[in-house]
Amino acid sequence: MFTGIIEEIGKIDQIKKSAASMILTIAAKRILKDVHIGDSISVNGVCLTVTSFTENQFQVDVMPETFEATTLRNLSAGSHVNLERAMAAGGRFGGHFVNGHVDATGTIKRLQQVENAVYVEISIPSELSPYFIMKGSVAIDGTSLTVFGLSDDSITVSLIPQTRGDTILGQKKTGDIVNVECDVMAKYFHRFYEQTQQKQGSASKISYDFLNQHGFAD
Repeated sequence: MFTGIIEEIGKIDQIKKSAASMILTIAAKRILKDVHIGDSISVNGVCLTVTSFTENQFQVDVMPETFEATTLRNLSAGSHVNLERAMAAGGRFGGHFVNGHVDATGTIKRLQQVENAVYVEISIPSELSPYFIMKGSVAIDGTSLTVFGLSDDSITVSLIPQTRGDTILGQKKTGDIVNVECDVMAKYFHRFYEQTQQKQGSASKISYDFLNQHGFAD
């Protein structure tokens, strides 16, 4: 489990790639202070397991499913990546619950500078649309952000200067592809709602109007 608060930007030092998997060697500093074999580290929002490490590098395996479903397959030597260690039980929780399980990739459609913020519109698969609400949470390349614009096939988030400087999102351009993870609570709730509707049919008292009236939807 992660928080979506990026701890540092790492750099890909080496990639060993096969047809549908790869081994990444990543240079880092801060997150290596207490690293152990088997630790989970979020790399651009993807939960990966440390297989070896030195004082300034760590290595992870990327399996075929992850290779196909995320943007990690597009990395090359020298690429920068967002890094976050798994959440400590006694630490502060500043973002939202992030699993490191990417739901889909999205494409940056538009970047707009507005005062000190940059608005980023990101295309999403239409089947993910039910998991987003205005002012809800989303993880983009592992970064916890708030949705403030929403359509059937896109979401819009706002990047403050701190986020642009502390994550790779500040380096992104129109047309770049990013990892998207929906809020896990939204996914659980949507699944529960679907199951309830299927079992109870028209007899169910739960509806989106009901949820909206009680502050659970927008």
